[in-house]
Amino acid sequence: MPTRRDLIRALEGAVGAKYVLWRPEDLAVYAFDGTIEKSTPHAVVLPDGAEEVAKVVRACNALGVPVTPRGAGTGLSGGSVPAKRGVVIATGRMRRVLEIDKANRLAVVEPGVANLDLSKVAAPYGLFYAPDPSSQQACTIGGNVAENAGGPHCLALGVTQNHVLGLEVVTADGEITWLGGKVADSFGYDLRGAFIGSEGTLGITTKIVVRLVPLPASVVTLLAVFDTVQQASETVSTIISAGMIPAAMEMMDRLTLQAAEAGMHCGYPPDAGAVLLVELDGLPEVIDSQAVRVRAECLERGAVEVRLASTQRERELLWKGRKGAIPSLGRLAPNYYILDGVVPRSKLVAVMETVSEVSERYGIPIANVFHAGDGNLHPLVLFDERVPGATARVLEAGGEIMRACVEAGGALSGEHGIGAEKRMFMPWLYNETDIENMERLRLVFGNSGQFNPCKLLPTGTGCGEMAHQATAIRAAGPDAYV
Repeated sequence: MPTRRDLIRALEGAVGAKYVLWRPEDLAVYAFDGTIEKSTPHAVVLPDGAEEVAKVVRACNALGVPVTPRGAGTGLSGGSVPAKRGVVIATGRMRRVLEIDKANRLAVVEPGVANLDLSKVAAPYGLFYAPDPSSQQACTIGGNVAENAGGPHCLALGVTQNHVLGLEVVTADGEITWLGGKVADSFGYDLRGAFIGSEGTLGITTKIVVRLVPLPASVVTLLAVFDTVQQASETVSTIISAGMIPAAMEMMDRLTLQAAEAGMHCGYPPDAGAVLLVELDGLPEVIDSQAVRVRAECLERGAVEVRLASTQRERELLWKGRKGAIPSLGRLAPNYYILDGVVPRSKLVAVMETVSEVSERYGIPIANVFHAGDGNLHPLVLFDERVPGATARVLEAGGEIMRACVEAGGALSGEHGIGAEKRMFMPWLYNETDIENMERLRLVFGNSGQFNPCKLLPTGTGCGEMAHQATAIRAAGPDAYV
């Protein structure tokens, strides 16, 4: 069994002492992400480039130490929390935009580039990067690849999977290789596609080739105000059935509106039952007529008001409120547990009724803010973890909501990933053969269980006690690997 000293010495040999963190005060910020999971690593490494990443991976493999890749730590499924401690490989030093190719509409970036920064760099070329998670000011492209992240504007253009052409990766066994490249089509098995959304269980990205799209010629943003969530939910399908695919279609309920308006003063009606934020983009002559139709559909379904953002400032304020809505809920409770399920649009009303029923039965407030256009729900269960038994009740309520999503014909995740929090739900959708084949794919990339362990799949030695509690880690002592 290697000692901590052995581990630190090996890591410093790979990247230099300056880029190895091991003191408790330095490790504390790497113990959690945006979930309620917590686990402190033995060390954190900040490599610069594929060669250094590969050296770190090989050193950890030689010592039998678990590895957990990490971007900005904004994930919402526990994916970057080091379940078995070990070493966190953080991509904070790899944040360069290496190339913008205007002619071919692509960029080559390192994994630590912040999502929004890429669009800022591409803007002078008349281009932008489409996937836009709400945390886009902080979340990184590498983390987006790991989780197959989405965002409000992915309704029409697709999620990360649809915008990544190629990846330079260091596999779980320390090999440097490319999956895909700079062209859209390639022959053979789509290992690039398999890697995207693998949540750090196959390896870690060191370069990413992404597709860029032209900035829209014109944008129209509308806010439709409804008395009830049911009316807003029904309107989603109505708009799309009318032949329109907006760039974005977001829903927020009363609890969310009240928190967002109190925190950011964006002009939301805090007394509304729900709102739909609808954005259309394209040629002015097309979207102007679509805006008229969207407004008519909203009024037909019971909207009491439909506002049109008349200036860029008004549009930015509306989106500021939407993208800051989740953090604003901290005004209402010290903790929230965010869910990420997907349902067919036609089942939105029924599933939202289930969410309301679960909230009432458990006596726990649940706020709702989500990508209504593609049925990607984000119920936020508000609670105080200091209250005895509160966390357990919240997890139980969350499990009921996720089960309702699956039974409605949906999926366990639309963009946050499975991570640690939902891996035990995977048998709801996949049989034993499916899961076994996924495990075999890990072995192809050299992961025999030590690369981001206890994530995505419901198997793994020593992972039984990991779910939402660090009991196994506490029991093992400060210097042991579990």
